[in-house]
Amino acid sequence: MPAKTGTGEGLRERFARRLAGWLKLADLLVYPSFCELCRSFLEKPGEKVLCLECLNELRPNPSAHCHVCGRFFEGAGESHLCGSCLVKTPPFSKHRSFTKYEGTAKDVVLLFKYRGNEILGRHLAGLIGGALGGEDGLWDGVGAVVPVPLHPKKLRKRGYNQAAVLARQLAALKGIPFVGNRLLKGRNNPAQTSLDAAARKANVKGAYLVRRPGPLDGRIVLLVDDVFTTGATVGECSRALLRAGAREVRAVTFAQA
Repeated sequence: MPAKTGTGEGLRERFARRLAGWLKLADLLVYPSFCELCRSFLEKPGEKVLCLECLNELRPNPSAHCHVCGRFFEGAGESHLCGSCLVKTPPFSKHRSFTKYEGTAKDVVLLFKYRGNEILGRHLAGLIGGALGGEDGLWDGVGAVVPVPLHPKKLRKRGYNQAAVLARQLAALKGIPFVGNRLLKGRNNPAQTSLDAAARKANVKGAYLVRRPGPLDGRIVLLVDDVFTTGATVGECSRALLRAGAREVRAVTFAQA
């Protein structure tokens, strides 16, 4: 029987409807009402920052890749060791990326990394976990998930570390401990984006260190970052982790430039 106007139950129903309206208004104030990429109206359940159509454009790259550094190969063929890894093995034992850093994937990373859209990290981590969660030799035996760190000055300016957002979500998805306060960046070196491969390597040399490595000692560590370009950052972080006692370092990134 419907609740009568003025009864306690009727008041609760009206309050619940009013509260839902307030929450929807607050949501619109916090998050844009239009997709940041295609500008379509965000009206479907769960849409935040980007519409589902744009998010659905993010697909794993099906290309063959290097078994160690994870570099995508162009054209047909099977995965194999690349020439660089045959000449010199990287300090990390295996790296994989979800997709290439281009098109919608690049646009989404930039929104996530530089525009304050931390909420996108949950979706990106879910894509990584879904596509690479069963990857042979990537997750087996991993005892800690560690993000590539930001220098404290850059972290204060940005407000969050995008790699830590991805790493925390992946750790939760896989049921692996998240260790986010051991690998540190001790030098605020220039951004890598405008540097060539040799300059990138020199730029990050000695920039990372491990503090109180107890949770990492003797463990297989999965290192997480948003974008893999030359591998200089992942390589230098891996060296720091190995020096601190990690048994092995593997790496995963959302995109590969």
